[in-house]
Order: sequence, then C-alpha cells, then structure tokens
Amino acid sequence: MTLGEFFAELFGNKVLISGVLAWFIAQVFKCINNVITEGKFSIERMFGDGGMPSGHSATVSAVATMAGLLCGVGSVEFALAAILAIIVMHDAMGVRLQSGIQAKKINEITLSLDKMFNMNATGEEKLKELIGHTPLQVVAGFALGVVVAVVYYVITRNL
Repeated sequence: MTLGEFFAELFGNKVLISGVLAWFIAQVFKCINNVITEGKFSIERMFGDGGMPSGHSATVSAVATMAGLLCGVGSVEFALAAILAIIVMHDAMGVRLQSGIQAKKINEITLSLDKMFNMNATGEEKLKELIGHTPLQVVAGFALGVVVAVVYYVITRNL
C-alpha cells in the first residue's frame, strides 16, 4: 500500500470521519456556550471534557449511526459501535459525573482550609471539576452525533 492509498482509505472512512466531525462540532458548541455563559473565549473548552453538549456522546453516537447506515443495523460493526456508545454515555453520566462532583467538594474543602489556616493545604492546583456530563448533556451529544452522521451520509452517499 502506498502512502497515497493509505491516506485515501483513511480520509474515505466515513465512520471515522463522522465521529471526528461530530466531536469537533460538539467542542465548537462548548466554546460558543462558554462565550455566552462566561463572557469569554476559552481554548480549554475546545479540548476539555464536560460541558454541553457531550463530545464523547456525539462521537460514539455518530460512529454507531454511520456504522448502521453503511453496514446495516444487523451487522457486527453496528453492534460493536452501539455497545461502545452505550458504555461511553453511561460512564459519562455515572462515574465521570460523580468524579467531577467529588472534585468540586474537595476543592471547596481545600479552599476552606486554606482560608481557615492561611496556608496552601494541598500545595497543588485545584482538581478538575468538569469531567462528566448530566443526562441532558449526554442526550444533546447523542442527538448531535446522530444528526452529523445522517447529514454526512446523505451528502457523501454517492461519492
């Protein structure tokens, strides 16, 4: 396989491209949402976890949707992608969401200790609080991923 053939296959992979495209669009929405809610642009929102919509959910739902459209919903490819999507979205609302809530509480306790004893209790930066997603953020990411995959499929189906 030549390098040209490799890149032609890579960039012709509609499942991969739809997932990356859905992730990118979700992250752009997070940046826009941050400008609206916080009044400032933050490049971290482009690459960070958490927030509205879920980039993880958008990615895996786009991959599963495109696999279903291309291979059929009875295919092994769709089954694997759908199970992966369910696991990722469940994890985003479960363990990762709870980790973010715990990080927020630990940060609050640390700040209280710092104020109370006038010292840096941890000697480290605050823990990252935006880790997981609320159910609404996951549903929004899921819907975005499905829409991106369907639109991309319709645009590229004759290519």
